Amino acid sequence: MRLPSGNGLHSAPQPSLGVFRPSEYLEASTRLSAPNVMAINFDLNDLQAFRAVAQLASFRRAAESIHLSQPALSRRIDKLEDALGVKLFERSTRRVALTTVGRAFARDAERILDDLDNALLGIRDVASSSLGHVTIACVPSAAYYFMPQVISRYHQAFPRIRISVLDASANEVLASVANGDADFGLNFIGSQEPNIEFKLLLQERYVAACRRDHALAGRKRVTWRELYEYDYISVGRVSGNRLLLDQALTSLPQRPPSICETQHVTTMLGLVEAGLGVAAVPTMAMPGSEHPLLTSVPLVDPVVTRRMGMIRSKARPLSPAAAQLYRYVAEMKVPSRRRTGGDAS
Repeated sequence: MRLPSGNGLHSAPQPSLGVFRPSEYLEASTRLSAPNVMAINFDLNDLQAFRAVAQLASFRRAAESIHLSQPALSRRIDKLEDALGVKLFERSTRRVALTTVGRAFARDAERILDDLDNALLGIRDVASSSLGHVTIACVPSAAYYFMPQVISRYHQAFPRIRISVLDASANEVLASVANGDADFGLNFIGSQEPNIEFKLLLQERYVAACRRDHALAGRKRVTWRELYEYDYISVGRVSGNRLLLDQALTSLPQRPPSICETQHVTTMLGLVEAGLGVAAVPTMAMPGSEHPLLTSVPLVDPVVTRRMGMIRSKARPLSPAAAQLYRYVAEMKVPSRRRTGGDAS
């Protein structure tokens, strides 16, 4: 461990570190074994002054190494000895030597300063986004649609940062962001939540998903009434997509019951592909135009859209690593439809 210079860990002064209080640092670990530990207060710079004298065995050289006058250095050592209630050095006109207690304390002081140095270096690394862990919650269609491109770019820039993607239902994504399980999320609900910040990424419309050999395939548009004339598959009543559609279609007459209800749009598309019926899905959930079996037709009367955006808690600031990923998502050019996808409800 190299000697400190200046009043900080290296050459820069550190008034912002304030007063270092070992009694507070050790309180939790010593409460059971030593309930009557005496409170001791001294500055971090006092520890650094002690270390310099202990390593150099000279007040003059120690004072020069940390850019203090000898009287100022002596005052720091006196203050530390008074706080501890022990003599740390045997001093004479010819030599300076650690006492037995001083030698024991030197090991502890070195460890404390090394731990603090490492902690500050770790904070610097995290603050510069060179390491860390980010969790993003997404409805699955957004995970398929956005995240491959974003994660690829982010990993190239910050290879030491781990990313966790929680693909979940819209309600679960909202809850994960609200309770702190995720740093931020991609979702189509949350814009009305008072404690959630919503940043719009895109607006997409709902389409009729059907097989290429279905009667609706190839049409330029289809109305909701026409869609419901065919066997259709729906998502569960408590899903985000279902709630959005129920609100948007209140003007329609009562719809006939679906032949099947699923919890995930991916399951719906599987049933459509099997020829069991048609389904209303967001554009983002549809496979690409090269899919051999599935196609889509725009739904009209009314045109129903959903707003996909980033959600984050207003109560918690993003970590530097999470803020970088958030910015990458916000800056991403919206890709063309991916080959696979599907929303959790």
